[in-house]
Amino acid sequence: MTERILIAGGTVVDPANGLDAPRDVLLEDGVVRAVAEPGALRKEGRGAREIDASGCWVTPGLVDMHVHLREPGYEYRETIASGAAAAVAGGFTSVACMANTKPVNDNAAVTEYILDRARMARKARVFPIGAVSFGLEGRQLAEIGEMHRAGIVAISDDGHAVNDSALMRRALEYSRTFGIAVIAHEEDCGLASGGVMNEGSTSIRLGLKGVPAAAEETMIARDIALAELTGGRLHVAHLSTAGAVDLVRQAKARGLSVTAEATPHHLFLTEEAVIGYDTNAKMNPPLRRQHDVDAVRAGVRDGTIEAIATDHAPHHADEKEVEFDHANFGIIGLETALPLALRLIAEAGVSRADLIRALTVGPARILGIEAGTLTVGAAADVTVVDPEFDWTYRATEGRSKSRNSPFEGWRMKGRARRTIVGGRVVWPEE
Repeated sequence: MTERILIAGGTVVDPANGLDAPRDVLLEDGVVRAVAEPGALRKEGRGAREIDASGCWVTPGLVDMHVHLREPGYEYRETIASGAAAAVAGGFTSVACMANTKPVNDNAAVTEYILDRARMARKARVFPIGAVSFGLEGRQLAEIGEMHRAGIVAISDDGHAVNDSALMRRALEYSRTFGIAVIAHEEDCGLASGGVMNEGSTSIRLGLKGVPAAAEETMIARDIALAELTGGRLHVAHLSTAGAVDLVRQAKARGLSVTAEATPHHLFLTEEAVIGYDTNAKMNPPLRRQHDVDAVRAGVRDGTIEAIATDHAPHHADEKEVEFDHANFGIIGLETALPLALRLIAEAGVSRADLIRALTVGPARILGIEAGTLTVGAAADVTVVDPEFDWTYRATEGRSKSRNSPFEGWRMKGRARRTIVGGRVVWPEE
């Protein structure tokens, strides 16, 4: 059951409506009822629960378009309930989950199961992403129409590249039919084969096989060509190289339907994090050079990259506490994304409005979901951000079932003070 909530005293940052100013927000019956000048809603909001947002930003609920919730099949790593709890603790009211579950989300039954479990969790909204191919095997298209009717918002074989160009072409053609994006994990498996970190002097020094930037860039170039051929919607997941950013920038300049996302780890870490063989710094695509980090940041700043997404990938300790070559790829990120992203304002010259856009309406528009806005009548999904809150990240204190984070012990500034989904305060837990 929802309640009437008056959020007063904060600065509303709502890029979807071009608003960045002191405003009060009234939520009622699960929707945004009014956004008005400070104090103007006192009479209309009489009797409502009041949340003091002094010193805070009031933003549309954050949207993470790239997470792995692991259920069904890998509940020892994460469940939909634990992942959704981590999401709202990080300020995210909507998350889109990838298809690499067991069984794979390549049919309506798995899609419906995920949606049912999300409703039971009653935390963040969960939007399933269906597989491109049956079993993520890259051989035959999955039941895209069936999954779309069941509720998927995009298709992706994330974690597996679609190396068959003809299959990728058909996926883009189908995406056009259903008005959804193909989210591409861009990796030439031949070039990347056996690689565990970025190829370069650091990998040579550590004696680890590297993955060249070309493994990502050649596949992006292919998929941009296929998007141009088909008119389909291509979304490039977790960009990590300067060349990748340039390819997307050029495609957009030509008017192609190509979008992209970046992760906080590719915005803040370099291949140097692997020194010491820390398996929490092993991810795919790998951490790159400082030059690449600077280019990805520039892509966020100039709008080439429309979304910041976590690629939240939980793993059990036993899958990380092994030799670097044998450790699983991936890190958790739902509870560290917001404070890390806030650093881009001072460190990379990203404006407050552009940063919040990349965390709200940017990913919402790519997925085609009704989120990322405080427009009157929109769902009452709101994040109250305290940009000055100082804290230290400890993975053991997080809501995820897994602990695989390279940001352990980092001093953070900023976090969600309140997360509201559909007019209900879901963080902090009450």
